Amino acid sequence: MAPKLYTYKESGNCYKVRLLAALLDIQLGDVEIGFFNDEHHSPDFLAINPRGAVPALVDGDKVFTDSAAILVYLAGAYPNRGSTRAPSSYWSSDVAEQAAIVDWLAFAATWIQNGVCKARGIVSFDWPANCSEQILAEAQSKGKQSLEILQHRLERNEWLTLGHPTIADVAVFVYVALAPMGDVSLEPYPAVRTWIERVRMLPGFIPIEGLDDPMYRRRRI
Repeated sequence: MAPKLYTYKESGNCYKVRLLAALLDIQLGDVEIGFFNDEHHSPDFLAINPRGAVPALVDGDKVFTDSAAILVYLAGAYPNRGSTRAPSSYWSSDVAEQAAIVDWLAFAATWIQNGVCKARGIVSFDWPANCSEQILAEAQSKGKQSLEILQHRLERNEWLTLGHPTIADVAVFVYVALAPMGDVSLEPYPAVRTWIERVRMLPGFIPIEGLDDPMYRRRRI
């Protein structure tokens, strides 16, 4: 039976999982959770993830309730597309290389989450609701700092670590690529923009709404 992913289509953290699954040609059974009608706090979903957040992955008797943990699991348990040998190249069997990947997973969960991700939520989804201009400005400032860090890294490296695409790139990619949805421009960061296009050229890549049209959400609401 295919692993079951509890997801919300416009969540970047959910998209990370769907993107990796597409890159590795893993078939997931998607269960859409209505985020804005509070379905993630329903008794049925809280029985799966008591934290009331998506994504959540159920694979047999294994349950993972954090996007980074799901990425590690899928990349470690499954092979590359067209291969039968796990782990995939998006993970590693070497502990030092694992640590290098986790370093960027932590960056995604802190700098990116509190910067361009938060700005996108405020500007394009009014979430959290009624945030002050100061909170938005702080998120945008953090986002720009994050992009400067990435620009410095990617001026010297095609990929974030190990010299090839890993779940580090998958984890960092989405909210960076969607930064314009939070009114954070990517124009000052040419190496970041080139890396975004490099990710988009990976075999199996799938898009997310807003990737090519950062104004789409604001036109709908």
